[in-house]
Amino acid sequence: MKKCIFIICMGFFSTLLQAEAVSKSYWGDKAIGSHDTVAYHQESVKKSHREVKGNKQFIVKYNGANWYFASQASAAKFRQNPEQYKPLYNGFCANALSLGEGLVPTSGKIWEFFGDQLHLFYAEKGRQRWLNGDWQQYQKDADKAWITLKD
Repeated sequence: MKKCIFIICMGFFSTLLQAEAVSKSYWGDKAIGSHDTVAYHQESVKKSHREVKGNKQFIVKYNGANWYFASQASAAKFRQNPEQYKPLYNGFCANALSLGEGLVPTSGKIWEFFGDQLHLFYAEKGRQRWLNGDWQQYQKDADKAWITLKD
């Protein structure tokens, strides 16, 4: 019994010691709805504005989450430089953060690049707010919230 409690406590504390929170599924620790975060950066994907679903054959464990990729090449790029490819705020809703609503997970389906950074949104309404408003100010507001909530 003591061994069982110890194992549960270790699992809990290892979760607390993760570097940063990541937007992931409730079951299976899939980051950003198992979408390929490297693919968003491809010009053809940006142009079509469609997300690319990852494949369970190409998973990289990063920040306590399973990041899925459509190909081995995408997985290798992410593994080599995750900071370049991961979405801002690790996939949590940029709009929710900017409004002070906390860490709202996203599915990876609603996204946009502002500047050269990938932002994910919980709902299209939030994306539209950023597209039609002062996204630079919204990002500053989100950055402030992220600093206090990310750990």
